[in-house]
Amino acid sequence: MERLPGFRDFYPEPLPHPDVWSTDARQFIFDQWRTVAKRYGFREYDGPPLEPLDLFTTKSGEEIVGQLYNFKDKGDREISLRPEMTPTLARMVAAHERNYKKPIKWFAIPQLFRYERQQKGRLREHFQFNADLIGETDPAADAELIALLIDTLRGFGLTDADFVIRLSSRNAWQDFFKHGGGDSAHEYEFFQIIDKLERTPAEETEKKLSALGFSLAQVTQFIEAGRPTAELESILQNLAARGLKDFVKVDYQVIRGLAYYTGVVFEAFDRKGEFRAIAGGGRYNNLVKLISGGKVDLAALGFGMGDVVLLELLKARGLLPKFDSPMDVFVLIEDETLRPISLRLVHDLRGAGYAVEYPLTPAKPDKQFKRAQELKVAFTARLENDAYVRIRNSKTRDEIVTGLSGAANHLG
Repeated sequence: MERLPGFRDFYPEPLPHPDVWSTDARQFIFDQWRTVAKRYGFREYDGPPLEPLDLFTTKSGEEIVGQLYNFKDKGDREISLRPEMTPTLARMVAAHERNYKKPIKWFAIPQLFRYERQQKGRLREHFQFNADLIGETDPAADAELIALLIDTLRGFGLTDADFVIRLSSRNAWQDFFKHGGGDSAHEYEFFQIIDKLERTPAEETEKKLSALGFSLAQVTQFIEAGRPTAELESILQNLAARGLKDFVKVDYQVIRGLAYYTGVVFEAFDRKGEFRAIAGGGRYNNLVKLISGGKVDLAALGFGMGDVVLLELLKARGLLPKFDSPMDVFVLIEDETLRPISLRLVHDLRGAGYAVEYPLTPAKPDKQFKRAQELKVAFTARLENDAYVRIRNSKTRDEIVTGLSGAANHLG
């Protein structure tokens, strides 16, 4: 029986096969995401992996259905596995925003599902770090979120030589489109063309732009000029004040193809250009209003960072730690008459916060000691009798005999 295409098995280290993924590496990434988000004052939330289908079609249109795992449930409801987290967040905020002071700073680490073609850095499921800031229109909020993104990546050991945040603005592109005589009915189509500039042949792009009254030369000139708008300049100064200016640059080639973005947008890329975007996000000031049917109107912005590309990047840069998961103590049971008291010792040491292993069934002393070495324990412990225990430091080989009740005090 094999797993479904595009899905992953996660195993503890050491990995049995290169075609599986590491739970230890996944937890390492999750821990770093949580640590930095909480340092920035973000609180964790979560939502259901199943949502009404119209939550996603309301945000992205009916065309998104072809990318979803959707079906009718036993109650004849049209539902879908979540392909993204932002609509769920908007629904949750709209329902209870009066209970939270603004701005709302939340993060989540959901597992997301999309039925799409597999390719490097993109599977049919992945975990994603989502951070969103709701209820603030000032560019200072955009700078705060981008700083969180930068510091999250720095927390993994990445530097400004490894990645850059490419900063852009939908407002700047809207002005370009409007002043160039563009028809508002084709604005989203224009954005889609710009979003695919880097992966579309120039002659094809020229043809599509020409149909809308623009030329590739005009677009290229605008991108190369890279003049920051007032809002972008404010964000750049904010980040420079934090000492982060080397991590960000204005790049109007970034536009983010999704229709719901309304202002500043950004993407994180590795400097060598070896991988897909590491993260991306921006302003979506109209989404909460859209999801709530006009009942709640709150400005919002956020970003998402997937685990697949990030893990590939960390591997390539040699920034993943070695996942040994050593145990603290191995309790040797050489005298089976002392097993009941040994079990009590095991339980007491675990209760004191130590990771403890022991032989589940009778085994020869040399086999037990070999197992202790395999687990790379810091200490071994062996009952001398029903009152005293001998503790041995695996590194220094120093030994001490102490009473049962005081054993935990000698494991520092």
